[in-house]
This record gives sequence, structure tokens and C-alpha cells, in this order.
Amino acid sequence: MSAVCYPRSAMADTIFTKIISGEIPSHRVYEDDLVYAFLDIGPLSRGHTLVIPKEAAETIDALSDESAAAIGRVLPRISRAVLKATGAAAYNILQNNGEDAHQEVLHVHFHIIPVFEKGAAEGAGLGIVWSPRDFNHEKGAALAAEIASLIESGS
Repeated sequence: MSAVCYPRSAMADTIFTKIISGEIPSHRVYEDDLVYAFLDIGPLSRGHTLVIPKEAAETIDALSDESAAAIGRVLPRISRAVLKATGAAAYNILQNNGEDAHQEVLHVHFHIIPVFEKGAAEGAGLGIVWSPRDFNHEKGAALAAEIASLIESGS
């Protein structure tokens, strides 16, 4: 496949840019001009797959619309294949942005993590602790209006 070339000057090479270029081997499951997907070599469960844009962007807000759309088109297809190949009943899609949000490789990436029955030999998958907080509707309305305004203005 021919890869679309994106400037890398703003971002240092990462393990993912080296995997895309072939410098580091991987177990590829999907590739097109904009997206590369491969098995995670430190999996949380059998079939744990990483889906990355070939564009060198650190966080999803820095990703071009073209690359974001390409990932959005293939995530469902790759997820279906992972589920069918592993026999998993469920899965998580995880995507972190920034070191404070637990992003370890500073290149946009999505984890497809199959979830198996607890205690299964394949691994249970991703463990999540959800700690919801109180919601102030007045402050929420003001914040929603501000976000909507920024989206409409293209900021």
C-alpha cells in the first residue's frame, strides 16, 4: 500500500511511526492509505488490537478530519473481525489523549480490547473504575453553550 506522507517535524518519531515505516515489525491486521492496525504486544486480553492513523498526530484534537474519518470508517469493521476471531462476547474501545490521561505513546491510537468472561484464560480485558461526580445543571448549561459556540465557530 502507498502511504500518504505527512510532515513529522512537529512530532518526534514514536514506536508507532517506526511500525508504520516497517522499521519495527508488527502483526498487522489491517492497512490502507491512512490507517494501520496491529496486535498489541502487551495485550490486556487475546486479540487486543491497536488502530492508528498514519498521520503523525499526538492527540485526536490535532488529527486531520481526513484521518479521523478514515479511522471512524474502519473501527467497526476491525472490531467485528476481532470479536469473530477471538470469540469474545464484548469489547472496549479505549483512546487516551495526553500524558495526564494515561497516553504512553504520543501518537493517536485506539485500543480494541476484547472482554472475556472473568477468569477466562484469554484474560478479562480492561478493568475500569467509574467515579461519577455531582452535576450542576446551571453550570452544565453554560458549559454546553460555550462548547457548542466554539464548535460552530470552528475554534
